[in-house]
Amino acid sequence: MKKTANTDGPVIIKKYANRRLYNTETSSYITLDHLAAMTREGRDFKVIDAKSEEDITHNVLTQIIMEEEARGQTLLPVNFLRQLIALYGDSMQAMVPGYLEASMESFRRNQEQFKTAVEGAFANSPFAEIAKRNMQMFEAAAEAFKPGAAPVGTAPGTAAPEKSKDDEIAALKAQLSALKDQVDKLG
Repeated sequence: MKKTANTDGPVIIKKYANRRLYNTETSSYITLDHLAAMTREGRDFKVIDAKSEEDITHNVLTQIIMEEEARGQTLLPVNFLRQLIALYGDSMQAMVPGYLEASMESFRRNQEQFKTAVEGAFANSPFAEIAKRNMQMFEAAAEAFKPGAAPVGTAPGTAAPEKSKDDEIAALKAQLSALKDQVDKLG
């Protein structure tokens, strides 16, 4: 999980009896979606019951997961949920939270390493240059086929000289041939 620049501790969120959440840092009411966004940003927060001052962060985070799952953002497979439920009351129950936390941290590290490796592999490689050229060629080709578009090489804002349809077709064929040659050279 990302670390935040704020070292003053977690943001305190108060949950009132009417189920409203109050962010004490911003002095405003927020929603579970706001808390989900804070979580994704790596912001640390603690949710407390406004009346009893009991820490209910776990319950609220579980509620956020339930809402995400209900929206169709299924992340937890049914078989995993069944296995998790089966572990409640088991002699290994005490070990499960630490194991799951370590597994998720390992997964997150691997995900970051993979992302960095992929970005690094294509950053200054021939593949990045090919992708850039392909995009330029695609944009040029798309521009050439727009109705009323000036032929390639015509300066913007200047009128193209009148040409017959045969001349336009011949010019388009020449452009396609040039694009094909460029693609063949890249391959």
